Amino acid sequence: MTPRLSVVMSVYNGAHRLAATVDSILGQTFDDFEFIVIDDGSTDATAAILGRYEDPRIKVLSQENQGLTRALISGCNEARGEIIARQDCGDRSAPERLAKQLAVLESEPDVVLVSCSTSYHAPGGETLYIAEGDGDQVRHSLLHDDVKNIRALAHHGSAMFRRAAYDQSGGYRAEFGVAQDLDLWVRMAALGRIVFVPEILYEATMEVSAISAQSRPMQREAARIALQLRDGSDPATLLARAATLRASKGAGLRRNEAAALYFIASCLRRRRDPQWAAYARRAVRRNPLLLKAWLLFVRPGP
Repeated sequence: MTPRLSVVMSVYNGAHRLAATVDSILGQTFDDFEFIVIDDGSTDATAAILGRYEDPRIKVLSQENQGLTRALISGCNEARGEIIARQDCGDRSAPERLAKQLAVLESEPDVVLVSCSTSYHAPGGETLYIAEGDGDQVRHSLLHDDVKNIRALAHHGSAMFRRAAYDQSGGYRAEFGVAQDLDLWVRMAALGRIVFVPEILYEATMEVSAISAQSRPMQREAARIALQLRDGSDPATLLARAATLRASKGAGLRRNEAAALYFIASCLRRRRDPQWAAYARRAVRRNPLLLKAWLLFVRPGP
């Protein structure tokens, strides 16, 4: 029997948080779904953990490491549901997430994409901030704003969309190794409305080594390319440029991790969470030249 909804998730060496993520999906109040998990060439215990689950809703696809975008393309191509929901490994969905987002799509035919309020957390579980949004404002931004002002969904993993809209928009584009979600949302926004469920239904964990923490300049450039494509610039040239952008690695890794740790410390300090100091100390250990991390210890409190 064809499921009503397909949940698509990629995992690469995410064993340390994988079980909590999977359990959050299998524990949903809505259960007419398939859970497609793409093991993108993991070398840790990911395969073993996935192998412990006997729930017939889980379908594991194993492939050589190809990166998030290509893994999501494979997962969405495999999806049988009329609705596709995203989920990121390491994050958790509230039990009512699928039911509440699906209710919007079922009751409002002109809606193509649904997000929800999302709480962001440090690696230790501390709350950093809550991302919310207004669907009409976000849609307008996706269709018209420049890269400095663009607004998108609360989190890539919070998205739920119609399979028909995904196909009509062209789906994820393999050329976008980063900012693949923004590129897709821009094209989907042209097809119909966007709605945010005003409840925290998604919890995202910010890992220090995550792509979003390590490759902000590349993400920004990829976003700029997506918006140039939106505005009618030459697709062949722009897609070729997008294909050259990849997450930063190598020599700059410690600096990138230090910047991520500083960001976490700053968020916690604003929330008056005493754990900020531990993250700030880690930041200066990673990069002793990161002056703004040192300044957190002498700057007056919020």
